[in-house]
Amino acid sequence: MSETAPPASLWRRSLTAVLRWFDTSAADPVDAADATRIDWLRVVPFIGLHLACLGVIWVGISPFAVGVALALYALRMFAITGFYHRYFSHKAFRTSRPVQFLFGVVGASSVQRGPLWWAAHHRQHHRASDTEHDPHSPKHKGFWYSHMGWFLTRGAFRTDLDAVKDLAKFPELRLLDRFDILVPVLLAVGLFLLGGWLETAAPALETNGPQLLIWGFFVSTVVLFHVTVTINSFAHRFGRRRFATRDDSRNNWFLALLTFGEGWHNNHHHYPGSARQGFRWWEYDFTYYTLKALSLFRIVWDLKPVPETFRKPTAEAA
Repeated sequence: MSETAPPASLWRRSLTAVLRWFDTSAADPVDAADATRIDWLRVVPFIGLHLACLGVIWVGISPFAVGVALALYALRMFAITGFYHRYFSHKAFRTSRPVQFLFGVVGASSVQRGPLWWAAHHRQHHRASDTEHDPHSPKHKGFWYSHMGWFLTRGAFRTDLDAVKDLAKFPELRLLDRFDILVPVLLAVGLFLLGGWLETAAPALETNGPQLLIWGFFVSTVVLFHVTVTINSFAHRFGRRRFATRDDSRNNWFLALLTFGEGWHNNHHHYPGSARQGFRWWEYDFTYYTLKALSLFRIVWDLKPVPETFRKPTAEAA
C-alpha cells in the first residue's frame, strides 16, 4: 500500500479488502509496486484460522474429534492433489461434470481458494518455475515467501481467467471461485452442529460442538494448508533430482508420504501431464492409487501414463 495514499483511498481499499473476504470479484486494481506486498486486512481470516487452533487448550481432545480431523485431512488432501492439481491444473485424466464440481467443492473446503484460482497460479508456476516470474520460488523470493508469503500478497488474490479458459466456461466453477469462503463456512458450521448433536445423542464419543469445530475444521485445515505448500518450499530445496529439469524441483520421500504422492516433485516437473507422479513401483502415490480405484467404477477415466521415453534419468542424484 502506498505511503502517500490519501485517507479516502485507504478507506476504499480497506472496504474492498473486507468485501473480498466474501466476494473475490470485488474490484481491487493492483499496481506493480503493491503486487508483492502482504494485504494485512485481507488476510485477517487466514490469521484467525491459525489463532483458532489455540482453542484446543479449552475444548480438549477426544479420539473421535482427532479421527474427524484426520479423515477430513485425507479427503481434502486427495481433492487438492487429485483434482485441484492433477485434474484442474494439468488435465491428467477425465471425469464427468458432476464429479468435477463435487471435488471442486471438497477442494474449496480446504481454504486454498477456488479451483480456477488454484489452477491459474499453478500453471503459471510451471510456465516460469524457479524464475523471477514464478509466484512462489524459494530460489528468488526466499523460503518463507515461497511457503506462504506469496499466498497473502495483493497480487496473488486475483484469478487470471485467461490462464484457465478451459475451466472458466463452467459457471459452477466460477461461482466456487468467486465465493470461495462459502464452502469452508458451511463445513465449519456443519461440524459445530454435528458436535452439538453428538454431545447428547452419543455421549460415549466425548465430543461436542466447539471441540469438533476446533479439531475437525481449524486444526485439520491449518495442517492441510502447510503440508500442501511444502511442495512449493521444501520440494524445491530438499531432496534428490533424477531428471535435469530447468528448475530446482526435487523428489522427497517424506513429503510424498504426507501429500499422498506430490513429493515426487522432480518427476512431476519432468513430465507434468501424468496422472501418476511416482514413476517407479516403490514411489508410493496414494493419490494415483485412489484415482485408479475410481477409474474401475468409471468415475474418472483416461488416466494419462508416463511415456517410457520420459522414465530414463537425465541427472545425477543430488
